[in-house]
Amino acid sequence: MSRIGKQPVMLPKGVTVTVGKDNEITVKGPKGELKQAVDRDIVIEISETEINLKRPTEQIRHRAMHGLYRSLVSNMVKGVTEGFRKDLELVGVGFKAANQGNTLDLSLGYSHNIIFEVPKELKVATATEKGKNPTITLESIDKQLLGQVAAKIRGLRKPEPYKGKGVKYSNEIIRRKAGKAAGK
Repeated sequence: MSRIGKQPVMLPKGVTVTVGKDNEITVKGPKGELKQAVDRDIVIEISETEINLKRPTEQIRHRAMHGLYRSLVSNMVKGVTEGFRKDLELVGVGFKAANQGNTLDLSLGYSHNIIFEVPKELKVATATEKGKNPTITLESIDKQLLGQVAAKIRGLRKPEPYKGKGVKYSNEIIRRKAGKAAGK
């Protein structure tokens, strides 16, 4: 049995879960509403305080889907109650970030600024403090979308291993390489 799949998902107060046709699960909470289509073979049992997901057989396909959908439902419940957040840091001389609503204006050492349109489901904020690197904060109830957008922004200028310049996650540790060997 899947260790993750057999664990129940606890429902906090204020969260309602419904299963519609075609096994589509809808989670509503104080921060918003999320929907996810679940594989037709996975059975969803909802009680007052928890959600249990069951698989019909021990086939490899069913075992693979069991833990996956349990994790997705758990992330949906956490998203509508607490939300998710990612912080990105711009390391490099002259690197800047500014936002106007959901439009991000990035200066990353290229000949032109990069204008990045953040989806409306995400909240974006930028901060520049003297003596610290500029930061971009992304918040959302959808963990998958948040991670995808953060990865796209990081991909605009990945951190390089020699000086560590680029866009990195705030908790990311960059493995540094030694430069050229010293002269004879």
